[in-house]
Amino acid sequence: MRHARRRVVRRVTRLAAVGGLLLGATMVTHAVASEPRAPGAVPYATAGEAAVGPGAGLVSRLGASRTAGSWTDADGGTVVAVTDEEAAQEVRAAGAEPKMVERSMNDLRSATRTLGEAPRVSGTAWAMDYRSNAVVVRGDSTVSGDDWSELTEVADGIGGFVRMERTEGTFTTRLNGAQPILSAAGRCSAGFNVTDGERDFVLTAGHCGPEGSVWFAGDRGRREVGTTVGGSFPGDDYSLIAYAGGRAGEGAGVVAVGDGKGVRITGVADPAVGQRVFRSGSTSGLRDGEVTALDATVNYPEGTVSGLIESDVCAEPGDSGGPMFSEGIALGVTSGGSGDCRAGGTTYFQPVTRALAQLGVRLIVAPEAGGGAAAPSPAPSEAQGAVAPDAASPGSAAPVRGILPDPSTLLSRLADPRNVGPGLLVIGGSLVALVATRRIRAEQDRKAYRRHYSATWG
Repeated sequence: MRHARRRVVRRVTRLAAVGGLLLGATMVTHAVASEPRAPGAVPYATAGEAAVGPGAGLVSRLGASRTAGSWTDADGGTVVAVTDEEAAQEVRAAGAEPKMVERSMNDLRSATRTLGEAPRVSGTAWAMDYRSNAVVVRGDSTVSGDDWSELTEVADGIGGFVRMERTEGTFTTRLNGAQPILSAAGRCSAGFNVTDGERDFVLTAGHCGPEGSVWFAGDRGRREVGTTVGGSFPGDDYSLIAYAGGRAGEGAGVVAVGDGKGVRITGVADPAVGQRVFRSGSTSGLRDGEVTALDATVNYPEGTVSGLIESDVCAEPGDSGGPMFSEGIALGVTSGGSGDCRAGGTTYFQPVTRALAQLGVRLIVAPEAGGGAAAPSPAPSEAQGAVAPDAASPGSAAPVRGILPDPSTLLSRLADPRNVGPGLLVIGGSLVALVATRRIRAEQDRKAYRRHYSATWG
């Protein structure tokens, strides 16, 4: 009876293992068949809402009078601020979490318009804080007591949802520069490669230099990169550098993150508040943080720039124009901010989507690697230290030696049913179970033979 039960258990285990192998193979085949292919160049609209989740689409559909922004929470879920219960029900039905708030997006925008109509004070900045349903006004160390008092009176006249905060350091553009590019105007970092279909360009910050600025790179700045042919600053903060040879060359869809490593850029989109992002620059290397606000306004000494992405990623002079990205998606180029990478600070980015739309160009994306999909963005080292730039740089034609995956998202990608990870795990587990079953059976057969031999010849 005992032997019969063992045979049944072994057969069930073998059948389960074989079934697991078939299931795993099916999952891998499906994932490979559905893997997206990266085009050579994409306009910003092709990235779509999927890059940042359903929040932006819900806010757009429900309207500015019934919502007050959206953000990504600590668990990766989407939260949408709503002003009525009917909107909350629609948010729940879409799979997001609603948060009831007092003021709508229209109220928040009205407050920022009033601040913008007040006398300009250099060294101040403001943005809508979706999570606290407020507008935050910041003043750096250069703002005098009288100017701060006058701006506080304006804020008090708007209402109690305008929060005034003093910050250390100064709000400055990060001029002085992934690999630096040099001109008579100063030093900056190149951002992303773009094209109009006929010529290729470097997209970088507008404050880096006026139209006609000639840029150099390479050993001691001897290699001519190109010339600034258009842009906007102040107001916006972007510009185009036309390559001297007309083409970006090899590695055009890869941005450098230091130590000869790079990240394939596969698309472009707007970020979400709370999204984890990375920034690369020639002064402070690769850094990460999260988006804290959108549509921010900064009053630099050189002029006012609006519509910026606010983040807690640090940056330093020389990082201007460098790329900000997440999961291989281009998001922004470094504009300016306060603080540094020792004490921390606030950094603002020009959205890439707006720059592409205004300039009439498309992002150049990376080709597939060995027939597979492009790799995601990298994570900084555990020590969060600066990464020294290498020969490759964002916006340059120099290739990189290695393409980095994102270790911070490896487990989530393995668990994603759209990828090959789950299928490979099922196949591996089934093989282990099958091998173990065969070993157990062989051991049981040896023991049975010994018992039989002893009983016969003992």
